[in-house]
Amino acid sequence: VQFVESGGGLVQPGGSLKVSCATSGIVFRIAAMAWYRQTEGNRRELIARISHLGHTNYADSVKGRFTISRTNAEKTVDLQMNNLKFEDTGLYYCNTDPPQDLDWGQGTQVTVSS
Repeated sequence: VQFVESGGGLVQPGGSLKVSCATSGIVFRIAAMAWYRQTEGNRRELIARISHLGHTNYADSVKGRFTISRTNAEKTVDLQMNNLKFEDTGLYYCNTDPPQDLDWGQGTQVTVSS
């Protein structure tokens, strides 16, 4: 099982960024997928989830600003982030929901700074 996150970077407040995740080793088409975020001093938390049927759920902190999507044919899951805030700074990971706890990727760093 492997999750490879990409697309992070430095962005100003109010800006947008899209992070992507390539997966392997899972039966992607039947897996619920999620994006998780770990901010400094805090535990990793689930911020966006998409079921195998495409139903989405979001943490209150990102609702209305972030959009999760998936492409089953490519086994990828994306997170479009708009109107980014300072508090969105952190490491972003993808995984299944519930997560494969032994198989976390390295994550991709998102830094929101002026």
